[in-house]
Amino acid sequence: MKLNLKNPLVFFDLETTGVNINSDRIVEICYLKVYPNGNEEAKTMRINPEMHIPEESSKVHGIYDEDVADCPTFKQVAKNIANDFEGCDIAGFNSNRFDVPLLVEEFLRAGVDLDITKRRFIDVQVIYHKMEQRTLSAAYKFYCGKNLEDAHSALADTRATYEVLKGQLDMYGDQLQNDVAFLSEYSSFTRNVDFAGRIIYDDNGVEVFNFGKYKGVPVREVLKKDTGYFGWIMNGDFTLNTKNVLTKIRLEEFTGKKQ
Repeated sequence: MKLNLKNPLVFFDLETTGVNINSDRIVEICYLKVYPNGNEEAKTMRINPEMHIPEESSKVHGIYDEDVADCPTFKQVAKNIANDFEGCDIAGFNSNRFDVPLLVEEFLRAGVDLDITKRRFIDVQVIYHKMEQRTLSAAYKFYCGKNLEDAHSALADTRATYEVLKGQLDMYGDQLQNDVAFLSEYSSFTRNVDFAGRIIYDDNGVEVFNFGKYKGVPVREVLKKDTGYFGWIMNGDFTLNTKNVLTKIRLEEFTGKKQ
């Protein structure tokens, strides 16, 4: 089924040094840009993460330190990637929980301002897990009738994710709408305020913490009654995006104006 798009939709996949959004880095990025008219553009690039790639990660994606030693750093290519993502909705496999937050962190570290808060995010894994509860390779076999060659290659995984989404629309046409807004809402577990999901909106649209001793408590209420909590987060092992979002909320409380 051809996707019904109002904006270009970028399917992307990251290979990384590990799974810590705060501290790990991208070693390869692949993205497939699908336009409303059905045209496609694909790009793959290796990235020098400026740190050692742990052996356990290299065994998964097959990328070692020597493979990226002469590659550009993310900061060197960040503006080009941001230009390709500008104005696009975004899709991936486990992207809402990992790839999107990590990509946002890399942009923040590179000093590139890409505001994707108004974009739609489709997580094909969430749709799959809600429907069938399996992995990308199994999803590809199930929906597309083919074996996924070169699994954990960013290019193979990215294109497979695109094909799986189309297959899901074909199979669940009576339950899924061929509409990015619907698919974005359907594939979201929570209404995140920050990309890591540390702060979310509750049923009333109020920002609440989604972790720790103040889980479920409105952020603004916590900032008033526990003034040290803000400093603890700002000095703690949290993503730059989470800290930026919390700072924005704090400034709104202080000035009484939306930032």
